[in-house]
Amino acid sequence: MIRLALAASAAAITVAALPAAAQSDARPVLIDGTVLDVSATGTSTRVPDLAVIEAGVVSQASTAAVAMQQNNAQMTKVLAALRKSGVAERDIQTATINLSPQYRYAQNEPPVITGYQASNQVSIRFRDIAKSGTILDTLVREGANNISGPNLTVDKPEGALDEARTDAIKKARARAELYAQAAGLKVDRILAISEGGSLPMPPVPMMAMRASAGMVADKLEVVAGERELNVTVSVRFLLK
Repeated sequence: MIRLALAASAAAITVAALPAAAQSDARPVLIDGTVLDVSATGTSTRVPDLAVIEAGVVSQASTAAVAMQQNNAQMTKVLAALRKSGVAERDIQTATINLSPQYRYAQNEPPVITGYQASNQVSIRFRDIAKSGTILDTLVREGANNISGPNLTVDKPEGALDEARTDAIKKARARAELYAQAAGLKVDRILAISEGGSLPMPPVPMMAMRASAGMVADKLEVVAGERELNVTVSVRFLLK
């Protein structure tokens, strides 16, 4: 978004409202020149270093107690396999636990409970993305039958976001120089800068599967690729 405002020699920029006690001392800021507002988006790229997988067990039984018992027993095996594979405790977190009745529906008859479904889902972070495929194989082998992921991201994006901010300012400055040259003016100085917000990386398409106990992935490979981080800034320039 670009807005070019031609101001008279004594044009005034709107200032933020001040508290009542200070309004009597408020004076308009006078600008001698042309005001140009430019929005620009800066980018930086990183190879993802963190993968997140959602994995869990879904169990069904005739009673709620049996469904929960079976689910807990199977989930205990899954968690033990994760720990044995080297996943740290801090990287395993319970996401959801659910128990719900299953119904049979018939026309003109009230629903009838036919059993219960229990589910337990955990979120798992992998700091070595190359191991994600092996962990997925292990999850399926140990009875996880509700899996989605991996979602690939950057663990500490601050440095990349700062690079994107620098890139955004450079782009805004270059665009301002272009407009100034076309208008027969020069960029005098920057009047204001605001950040429109750090945009999250676009999500990686996530694999989702329901697996039977005997189903095991064959040589599953996860490739990190490259992710883009964006920051948008708005810059107000003074042209003369």
